[in-house]
Amino acid sequence: MCTIMGYCGKNGGMVKVTQGLEATISRGPDDCRIIDLQDGVLGFQRLSIMGLTADGMQPFTLDDNYVVCNGEIYGFTKIRDDLKKKGYTFKSDSDCEILLPLYKEMGTDMFASLDAEFACIIYDKKNREFIAARDPIGIRPLYYGKDDDGTIVFASEAKNLVKICKKIMPFPPGHYYKNGEFHCYRDITEVKNVICDDVDTICRNIHDKLVSGIEKRLESDSKVGFLLSGGLDSSLVCSVAQKKSDKPIKTFAIGMDTDAIDLKYAKETAQYIGSDHTEVIITKKDVIDALDEVIHLLGTYDITTIRASMGMYLLCKAIHEKTDIRVILTGEISDELFGYKYTDFAPNAEEFQKESVKRVHELNMYDVLRADRCISVNSLEARVPFGDLDFVEYVMAIDPEKKMNKYNKGKYLLRHAFEGDYLPHNILYREKAAFSDAVGHSMVDHLKEYAENFYSDDEFEEKRKKYTHAQPFTKESLLYREIFEKYYEGNSEMIVDFWMPNKKWEGCNVNDPSARVLSNYGESGK
Repeated sequence: MCTIMGYCGKNGGMVKVTQGLEATISRGPDDCRIIDLQDGVLGFQRLSIMGLTADGMQPFTLDDNYVVCNGEIYGFTKIRDDLKKKGYTFKSDSDCEILLPLYKEMGTDMFASLDAEFACIIYDKKNREFIAARDPIGIRPLYYGKDDDGTIVFASEAKNLVKICKKIMPFPPGHYYKNGEFHCYRDITEVKNVICDDVDTICRNIHDKLVSGIEKRLESDSKVGFLLSGGLDSSLVCSVAQKKSDKPIKTFAIGMDTDAIDLKYAKETAQYIGSDHTEVIITKKDVIDALDEVIHLLGTYDITTIRASMGMYLLCKAIHEKTDIRVILTGEISDELFGYKYTDFAPNAEEFQKESVKRVHELNMYDVLRADRCISVNSLEARVPFGDLDFVEYVMAIDPEKKMNKYNKGKYLLRHAFEGDYLPHNILYREKAAFSDAVGHSMVDHLKEYAENFYSDDEFEEKRKKYTHAQPFTKESLLYREIFEKYYEGNSEMIVDFWMPNKKWEGCNVNDPSARVLSNYGESGK
C-alpha cells in the first residue's frame, strides 16, 4: 500500500501534511515526498510494488499538473502503449504514471474508464484546483475533512487527519471531487439489464470472470502471498492462482491454540493444490494484547470488523516479520455478492438484492476496511479478486432469484462454477463459517469475557448513554467504542452503524453479529 495526502489550500499545508503522514509510516515505508504547490500541498508515502526504481516515486508530474495515487491499474501496459502513440513519454514502469496523460486526454471522464482499485488526488495547474477520486468499491481508502480555516484535506486514512480536522468522513466510492462537490461516476451496484440466462451459462461466466480477476492480480514486481482460511472464497483464489503458477504459491492460515476450525481445512486445501503452506497459532493473550492496537489501526468500533481483524492482523504481522512477501491476495467481497448465512432468511428475491446493494455500498466501512488496514499496517499490499469490477458488475446483474439459497446450499452458483479439480468436494461445499468464528470460537468468547469483566452492569448502562450515534448495546460494543473514541473522538459517523444481520427478517432479529447465533449455523462450526 501507499499513503496519499492532499491539502487544498495555501496556509500551513506543509506542516499539516508532514504531521499527518507521521501516522502511517508503515503503510509506505520505502520513501516519502511532500510537494509544496502554488495552491496547496501533496504528500506521498511509498510501498514499492510496481516499478521498483526511484523513477516510480510520486508525485508524478506532467505540464505542471501533479498526481499522487494509491492503486493498481490493471491493463495499464496497453493504455501506456496507446498513450505513447500519441507522443507521451514515461520514465518509470509504474502503472500510476499513466494517470496524468489520461487526465489530459479525457479529464474526469477517465475515472469511469479505469479497471482499477485506486484513490488519487490530482492538482490541475491550469484551473488551479484539486481533484480527488476513489474506485467504485472503495478497496483503496480515502478520507476527507476540513481544518479550522475551512480548507479541505484528503488522506488515505482517518489517522492522517485526526490532528488536522475535527470532522472526518470516508470519501464515497465511485465518486470524484471537483469544485467543492462530489460527483458519482460509477455505481457498481446499478443493474442495467438483468441476466436471466440458465444456471450453467451463468456459472461459466462466473468462472471465467473470477479467473480473469485473479490473473490480473498476480502481476507484481514484488513477491506475492495468499491468505487461506480453508473456506470457499480464499480456497478458490488460492486454487486458481496455483494453477496459473509454475511453482508452489505461498499460503498462510491462522488459528487459536485451543479450538481452531479453519486450520484443518486450510491444510487440506494446501495439500490438495500443492501450495507452500504456513500455519500461525495464536493465544488468548495475543488477542487481548492486540485489541487496542487493532482498533486504532482500523478506525472503527464495529464488532464484526474488530473480531475478524484480530486473526487477520496477527497473521499479516507474522508474514511481515518472517517473510519477504509484499503483496497479499484475499477472499473478501464474495459474501456481499452471493450471500451470507443470514441472507438464507431473505423473504424474497427483491429483498435479497436490496441487501446485496446495501452491503456493496458499505463495503468500504467493513470487510474492505479490515483487509486494507490489517494488511497495510504491516507494510503489505492487499489485492481482492472478488472485487474485480467486471466480476462484481456481472454478479450484481444476475437475476436474484438464482442467487438466493434455493439449492439447500448457500452461494451455490459460485460453488457450481468451480466444480471439477479446483478443490476437494468437502471444501468446495463446506458450510460458511465467518472468519472470526473459524479462527476458533474461543477467540470471540475471550473478547466477550474480557469486556464482560471490564464493566459492571451499572457502569455499562451509564456509559453507553453518552453515545447517540451507533449506541453500544453490549459490553463488548461499549469497550470497542471507548477505545475508538480515544483515537478518533467525535468521529463515529465514519462508520454508518454496526454491521448486523437484517433485523427486519424473520430469524435475524439477533443481538450479536456472529452467524453462530443464527438457527442455520449448523455444520459451519465443525
